Amino acid sequence: MPVPVPQLGSFDYVPETKENLDWADLVTVDLGLYNTPEGKKQLAQTLINAIRNEGFFYVKNFNISQERVNRQFSIGKQFYDLPLEEKEKYIPEGLDQGKFNGYVPAGRRTGLRDKTEIYNIPKFNGYFPHEHPELIQQNLPEIEEFARALHTEVLDPLFVLLAIALELPEDYFTKIHQYSEKSEDHLRYMKYTKYSLEENKTLDNWGYGHTDLGSFTLLFRQPVAALQIRSHVNNEWKWVKPQDATLTVNACDALQLLTAGYVKSTIHRVTVPPLDQQHVDRLGLLYFSRPHNDVPLATIKESPVLQREGFVKNDFETSGNSVPTMEGLFFEVVEYLPSPTGYHGDTKYRNAVILPGFAERPYV
Repeated sequence: MPVPVPQLGSFDYVPETKENLDWADLVTVDLGLYNTPEGKKQLAQTLINAIRNEGFFYVKNFNISQERVNRQFSIGKQFYDLPLEEKEKYIPEGLDQGKFNGYVPAGRRTGLRDKTEIYNIPKFNGYFPHEHPELIQQNLPEIEEFARALHTEVLDPLFVLLAIALELPEDYFTKIHQYSEKSEDHLRYMKYTKYSLEENKTLDNWGYGHTDLGSFTLLFRQPVAALQIRSHVNNEWKWVKPQDATLTVNACDALQLLTAGYVKSTIHRVTVPPLDQQHVDRLGLLYFSRPHNDVPLATIKESPVLQREGFVKNDFETSGNSVPTMEGLFFEVVEYLPSPTGYHGDTKYRNAVILPGFAERPYV
């Protein structure tokens, strides 16, 4: 049952761009079809085609109301409206060593000072401390319910569909993505403060191309066009169009490693918005899903599909290097990079070998 909620101010979405952009043609996974065997089979094929081709896809009918989503955006907006000195109280100790739950301030990249702020909230399963400003604290029961709903209503069905597509037992992936277990999942409120028109003229992108660590990333609709993805088919960059009442989802590095590249981690970036949206800030609401910390990122041997198609060794295994756990890879990466969203153009970090068999790669 929904928890009692404090009063929040309304959240107003800005108008969508009127510019004619080169939009990606993404498929939609309709979870309204999920509850029948025929529907599951159809959706499994839709999902695997999406993450092997374009890499991003939409999800609709996921049983979380727009009102609940709007409230999360409102919480995020009110958090970023707090004075900087209040937010800075929640910078995690050890941020430069890879600790990331809490507030990550702007200005952590070279060149033109970035204006990207992040607030990460970990799982509510007893493994992580929850020390938050009063605004977050008074809404914490609602935030917890929302985060847990993302697992039961979105992630669990996607993991079941992926297992079906790989001819694995339906619970194969849900067993290694249980909410009760320790993993570096987090809910994120993310703000890209606008640049001036003059500053935007000097920028190619607001964030360099990168892939995400983990399994799936969930991005809730927000209308400021800036997200671009690079096609697995032809390497062209295309814009991702905001769709009403949908999530935008991408596959990530852990799934690529577990399937030896059969599932492809999707390269994406945040670029300069179209001219008619450069006067507004861009507020994001995301959820990052990852396998349990102790899961080795070795290629799944039980999948008949991977065996038939020849996807039997990932980069670690092919190079003869040790296969890390999810925790081992995650903290090596986040400790090495100068920002939670990548190396941001600092040539020191381009092509850096983070672990033997795993290197940073620039996708401008």
